[in-house]
Amino acid sequence: MIELSNGHRFEYMAASGALAFDGKGWPWEWPLRKMGLFDPSLFTVVIKTLTFDPRKGNLRRYNPFGCIRLLPGGIVNAVGLTNPGFRWWCSKIGPTVNPQKIPLVGSILSDKMGELIMMTRMLNGFDLVALEVNPSCPSTEGDFLENTQRIIDGCKTVGVESRFPLILKLSVVHDIKSILPEVKDIVEAISINSVPWVVIFPNKKSPLAHLGSGGVSGKIAQSHTWGFVKRLVESTDIPVIGPSVWDFEDIAKLRKIGAKAISFGSIFLRYPWRPTLFVRKDSKNR
Repeated sequence: MIELSNGHRFEYMAASGALAFDGKGWPWEWPLRKMGLFDPSLFTVVIKTLTFDPRKGNLRRYNPFGCIRLLPGGIVNAVGLTNPGFRWWCSKIGPTVNPQKIPLVGSILSDKMGELIMMTRMLNGFDLVALEVNPSCPSTEGDFLENTQRIIDGCKTVGVESRFPLILKLSVVHDIKSILPEVKDIVEAISINSVPWVVIFPNKKSPLAHLGSGGVSGKIAQSHTWGFVKRLVESTDIPVIGPSVWDFEDIAKLRKIGAKAISFGSIFLRYPWRPTLFVRKDSKNR
């Protein structure tokens, strides 16, 4: 369990993008909700990451799975931060947020401090439970991916402006020895992104190479993401949210290596009923 400074407590998280921009899920998940197999209210939900201006990315309404490929035990995606921009969210989604039904975490990305400040200030006006700074999208080149000082400066900037507790989303490629000491009094939890294709498959061409290779998630990424959890736990007192759940037993394994909360990401895409099933079973067993 993680308890944030505003009193919000959570044990299960839906990772950024897993349940769309409003936490209610993507259209293909709605029938499962009506059947009782998909319950977003069980999770603290991170919205799909917003940028200052709209980004076309690689996700297309007419072909939503064109930027995703299934792998044995996982997924590679090159969505590329497709989003309508934070002003759209503030206008269309923000006014409908109800943290009593689905607690939402905002998620933002920019390599410009002025944009981060404006987004943070506007998001302060909504009923979020936390704000995630996401400098680690593996399918977007640049954008904080390996710029350590920019990550630190971004956290400090958002930390000053935000009325919400701050979550930092990191990648296995980040220099945590440099980052963690600088953000330890600012960041209240750490989430973990999917793994850049080249890290897991350095000598193999991605099936999404035409879109920028993408990020790998799921069971196939566990050796990297769980190893990263262990490194983080050994390096900082900031609570770590454990990712890459694929089977029910993974929840206990993540807790054993020190994760204080559990994140469900690409499993929603491959097996959208499993997170709800797992959380219900885990809650009953504890």
